[in-house]
Amino acid sequence: MTHLVLDVNGTVAADGQLIDGVRAQLLALQRAGWQVHWITADTRGRQAALDEELGWPAVRIAADSAEGEAAQKAAFVQELGAAGVIAVGNGANDVAMLRQAALGIAVLGPEGLALDALLAADLVAPNIHSALGLLQDPSRLVATWRR
Repeated sequence: MTHLVLDVNGTVAADGQLIDGVRAQLLALQRAGWQVHWITADTRGRQAALDEELGWPAVRIAADSAEGEAAQKAAFVQELGAAGVIAVGNGANDVAMLRQAALGIAVLGPEGLALDALLAADLVAPNIHSALGLLQDPSRLVATWRR
């Protein structure tokens, strides 16, 4: 895998604020060779501040129905080459990207986890730190992802 695609609100941010410790984990993954992308409809209107805090811009999608947002996220995963993508999300609009990616990780975070996202994922993590930790030490994925 080479690409990590992250939903923003509810996944790496809670209440419009980057979750403590996420920036350091994402920078470590970048240093390890991951191409990290975050994707959002900017539901809370704080994405510009989050982009500045993290140090790179999010991929913006048009805010419309959950179905339209989901299709845009899935299309982005396809553009990157889905076989090389791990996607992480928590919401109903993340379902299609979780299914499209080679590995979809659903995160149960402070803003909850949509049942459809849970069912679409290959793996569930109790929080974003655990999800990113799986990528920092891929040997943790062996038993879970074994097919």
